[in-house]
Amino acid sequence: MTTNSLPRAVGDMSRFEIPETSATSPVLDVVVPVYNEEAGLENCVRRLRQHLDRSVPYSARITIADNASIDSTLVVATRLAEEIDGVRVVHLEQKGRGRALHAVWSASDAEVVAYMDVDLSTDLNALMPLIAPLLSGHSDIAIGSRLARSSRVVRGPKREFISRSYNLILRSALHVRFSDAQCGFKAMRVDVARRLLPLVEDSGWFFDTELLVLAERADLRIHEVPVDWVDDADSRVDIVTTALEDLKGVWRVGRALSTGSLPLESLRASFGREPLVPGVPRGMVGQLARFAVVGLASTIAYVLLYIGLHPMIGAQWANAVSLLITAVFNTTANRAFTFGVRGSEGASRHQIQGLVVFAYGLLLTSGSLFLLHSAAPDASKHVELAVLVVANLVATVSRFVALRWVFRNARSEGASS
Repeated sequence: MTTNSLPRAVGDMSRFEIPETSATSPVLDVVVPVYNEEAGLENCVRRLRQHLDRSVPYSARITIADNASIDSTLVVATRLAEEIDGVRVVHLEQKGRGRALHAVWSASDAEVVAYMDVDLSTDLNALMPLIAPLLSGHSDIAIGSRLARSSRVVRGPKREFISRSYNLILRSALHVRFSDAQCGFKAMRVDVARRLLPLVEDSGWFFDTELLVLAERADLRIHEVPVDWVDDADSRVDIVTTALEDLKGVWRVGRALSTGSLPLESLRASFGREPLVPGVPRGMVGQLARFAVVGLASTIAYVLLYIGLHPMIGAQWANAVSLLITAVFNTTANRAFTFGVRGSEGASRHQIQGLVVFAYGLLLTSGSLFLLHSAAPDASKHVELAVLVVANLVATVSRFVALRWVFRNARSEGASS
């Protein structure tokens, strides 16, 4: 069999061999990653090939990606490629499902790439619903979901608990919206894969999650397909080891997101996912919600500080000191939490700009106090506090508009650097 040598796809990936393809490239390339699967591989490939020929109205190829198997998997795979049209073999000298998918997807000449587990736990009837929105251009990535309401899943309580716990961790730690990160049934457009894959570091089981987090943060459309799924009783996946590696991956990706080391703005721009309306940034509703949370916390802190300081330094100074302290906290929290600006670069400048906004708030609230004392010199501190809260609400609206401008500029500068 004639082969071409392809370059490494990720940092420590060994070179691998891939058969030459015909002049006519397939529309769909389905990758089946395998490691020591000599017993079940033939049944998988023949079933999958039969389904593709019968139910998929597009040219489709099966790529068996052998992850350095030490049994007869490669021999079986090579024989199947020789016997069955539309089947080829890729051999990698190192293990890793993510490594295999990274390599084959990056080099594929198809329009859409997909993968499924060799045990075919997912009903193949979900394949067309998976790839159709990608071929139509409506979606960028498609995933099978075992956690959708209309999915039908048969698996033991241990795996069910681990799966749901893992997805809960993803929602809590990385704020993801997709429902099932690790169902072995995914597809994506090749043009999308070639932009996302260079940013994916994991070469193992966390590969799927990292890819989806990047796609979601780049504002790509992720299509979810409810699936029928039956657990493979003969699965040899080490659940504990895999879970620990996944948690390490969550920590690494979460840290990258928090420090701003991922080029998300430029990635969005490369996909044309800028704001739909100029001047209205992405996720404005979410920004308002997060700004409100920070504002509520700042208001509570302001009230407590004002009540504590008032007896010692009087109303005006208590107002000024409380505003100053909470303004620094507010700018820091909004910078990271509301507007997603990470890292230390520009932090001092942002605080100075935040203090300018603080000065406006101080002018507004101090002016309100001055007018109150002019009209009612004997007003109690509770009346003063009520007036200040109303004045702060007015200042808050102005603060949101001002900070959105400050941090929008900060993100634009980060994207262009």
